Formats: sequence, structure tokens, C-alpha cells
Amino acid sequence: MNRTDILIIGAGPVGLFTVFEAGLLKMRCHLVDSLGQPGGQLTEIYPKKPIYDIPGYPSVLAGELIENLMEQIAPFNPEFTLGERAEKLEKVGEKMYRLTTSRGTVIEAPVICIAGGLGCFEPRKPPIPNIEKYEDNGVAYVIRDPEVYRDRKVLLAGGGDSALDWTIFLADVAKEVTLVHRRDSFRGALDSVEKVHALAESGRVNLITNAQAVGIVGDEGVQGVTVKLKSGEQEVIEVDDFIPLFGLSPKLGPIADWNLTIDKNAIEVDTRDYSTGVPGIYAIGDINTYPGKLKLILCGFHEGTMAVQSAFSYIYPDKKLSFKYTTVNGVEGLPKEEEASVTA
Repeated sequence: MNRTDILIIGAGPVGLFTVFEAGLLKMRCHLVDSLGQPGGQLTEIYPKKPIYDIPGYPSVLAGELIENLMEQIAPFNPEFTLGERAEKLEKVGEKMYRLTTSRGTVIEAPVICIAGGLGCFEPRKPPIPNIEKYEDNGVAYVIRDPEVYRDRKVLLAGGGDSALDWTIFLADVAKEVTLVHRRDSFRGALDSVEKVHALAESGRVNLITNAQAVGIVGDEGVQGVTVKLKSGEQEVIEVDDFIPLFGLSPKLGPIADWNLTIDKNAIEVDTRDYSTGVPGIYAIGDINTYPGKLKLILCGFHEGTMAVQSAFSYIYPDKKLSFKYTTVNGVEGLPKEEEASVTA
């Protein structure tokens, strides 16, 4: 049995920063995430993508932001349960919830903070016969470790930022990179589109537009991908790996059954403290909704901060919460010379 002060469902950037704010108030946190590593979409989908609207960072890579957040919360020693989905939530006391994960892990806490982004993610799979047969055997829907593809022949399919970004990145890793897109225009950032075209012109990337991947060749694993051109002709491209990057489909999953007020797959909250209306349960980040909602990381940081302040009063109604700037109080666990650089 695991017990903590705040159980955070979702280990994306908003969930991670909430650990920091809770730590300032001496509250322990335990994070649960269905993904195998912290970071949410930033780690899973676009770790190499630059983000431009984080205060103090003119530009920061998504993966780098997660690394910095992990370093920031390290002094507070949060616990993680990763690769397990939050399944069953039940109330077991006046101020105590019990969560059971998809693998049977049980965690109890008086406060639940749902920071699940857009919910649980399932890959959007192309309509290719028997594609499940090749999953984890040449077919992958996300790229976790690009080194897996070093000196291999890789075919990517898709026309969004993820497909473009990984095509650019893998051009320096893989032996051969092919990008297939069903249109001749892309949905991604213009700069990325220009880079992919430049790589294609220099011969470093094989770019095939107005075409679709329609089949996989191979008995035990992927040996080739059948590509159908706009003319109707088909050709088999010899590859070691096939990576269809059509995005992830968000679903609330079991959270939808927790008696919360749901509006179009988002949880309604009170903007005073981002509480859900169920005592002790808060929702922050992309998973919540309210008038004027903006799905931005920096807005989620604010929501997490306000939720933690409210959670403290909920857990300790007899204690007076005295807000102090970290420039005055410092951060427990950091060397004194570092404390002065941490702002409230």
C-alpha cells in the first residue's frame, strides 16, 4: 500500500510542476502515468520540438523542458508509478481516496490532482491489413529512442509536425529515410517543411508525396512497405522499420466513470482553485475546461499552483497557510547558493 498527500494522475509538464509547488508546502506527491516515462506528450511525441512560450526561455526543446522540470522537483523526492493506467478510484474515508491501477498498484491519498493532459492516448493506426502482427517487430507508432534506428532503413508516414521532425532528426541517424505523405502539402511548421524538402533535394531523404502506405511485406518482421501512388501504381520499398505517425487519439478512459462533470471529454472546474466539485479532487492542464480556457503549458502551471494552495487548506483545515516567495524562503534541498535563483 502506497500513501501520499497528493496523488497526481499524469506525469506531463503540468503534473511535474505541481510536485514543485506541493513540495514548497511540505506535501508529498505520487505520480501515476500510463506512459513509461515522465513528460507526457512532450516526451512521447515531440521531444525534439522547440517550445517558444515558456517564460524565461526564448526557445526550449520539449525534452529539455521535461529534464529541467525533473531536476527542479528532485529535492522533493516524488514517487512515480509509470506504465500503468489509473483505473479504479474509490473513497475509503472522510478524506481519503484509494486508486487502483491497471496493474494492481494501490495508492491512497486525501487529494487527487488529475493532470492527464488530453487523457489516455491510443495511436491512430493506418488501415493496413494485419498491422498488429508487426507491432514491436518493425512497426512503431511513436519514437522513444532514435538510436534504435541507427544504420537502418526507415519509412515514416504522415504529414504533421511529428513526421517532419523525426524525418529531419533520423536523416542523421538512419541508413536510409523515406517519408510518405498522401498529399503534396504538409500540416507542419513551414521551417520543418523547408528542411525536409532540402534534405530530399540533397538526396538524404526519399520524399514520396501523393501516396499512401497500404501494405507490409515480411513474415517474421517488416521487410518492406507497399506504397500506392496517386496514379494507382504500387511499389514495394525495402525497409527495416515502418513508423506511421498519424498522431494519438485522446480518450478520458476510466476517469470518465469517476462521477465528475464532463463536457466534451474535458472535466469542468471552478477557476478559483480548479476543483472539480468533488471534494479533494482537482483537474489541471489540458484535461480541464472552463470559460476562457487556453490549452497552454504555462496556463497549466498556474492551475497547478492554485490547486495545491487549495489542497493544503483541504488537508490541513486548522493550519494557517502563509504564502512566501521562494526568493525569501529558498527551496528545501537546494544548496544555499542555488536558492537565490529560484523565484516564486
